[in-house]
Amino acid sequence: MRRADRLFQIIQLLKNRRLTTASLLAEVLEVSTRTIYRDIQDLIANGIPVEGEAGVGYLLRREVDVPPLMFNESELEAIQVGIRMVEAWGGSELASSAKQAMIKISAVLPERLQTFNSLMFAPKFHAKSNEFQHLDLLRKAATDRQYLQMDYEDAKHAQTSREVRPLAIHLWRGCWTLLTWCELRNDFRNFRIDRIILINLTPRFFPVVDGEELDDFIKEMQRKYG
Repeated sequence: MRRADRLFQIIQLLKNRRLTTASLLAEVLEVSTRTIYRDIQDLIANGIPVEGEAGVGYLLRREVDVPPLMFNESELEAIQVGIRMVEAWGGSELASSAKQAMIKISAVLPERLQTFNSLMFAPKFHAKSNEFQHLDLLRKAATDRQYLQMDYEDAKHAQTSREVRPLAIHLWRGCWTLLTWCELRNDFRNFRIDRIILINLTPRFFPVVDGEELDDFIKEMQRKYG
């Protein structure tokens, strides 16, 4: 997380509580208490009205104005449920970002929605680790358009080695699936992420190729299935 974002979130957390300890701030923001102490001193030095002391807690002496977000309850519930699903199923990087996003959103909600809490959850205690271990790497590769070399086992336990261009990741029938252009088959192929045995980034990047992109795959599916 960027330091500027962390300072912003500290302000929002202090804004919504009477007294907040450095240890609680550190836990929520996933940093050390020493980092929080430094951040608090920097906020005070920059004119933010924080008072308190280490070992006791901190609060804002007066309101720091942030414009409210105009969500209704249904919109807020949709955001909360989506964020909970990302925290549970989106891989470690997106899970951390989702958690921080909810802190920012909660901090600037109108007062009547401050305590709103959806009753829909996405538990992750039962999730298999191999479903998510590659998600962060695959997201990066698809974003950077970087070739992947991978060993894959299909539903019949047959193993193959593939070089692929990662195009997108989608959730299909409860499983994360990687959409690729497969160099072996010279066509689009989908691979269940939990069946990937080994995966490596190559030093090569792929260009945009007409007929072999995500939009082309979507058009193909629309022609087939409407």
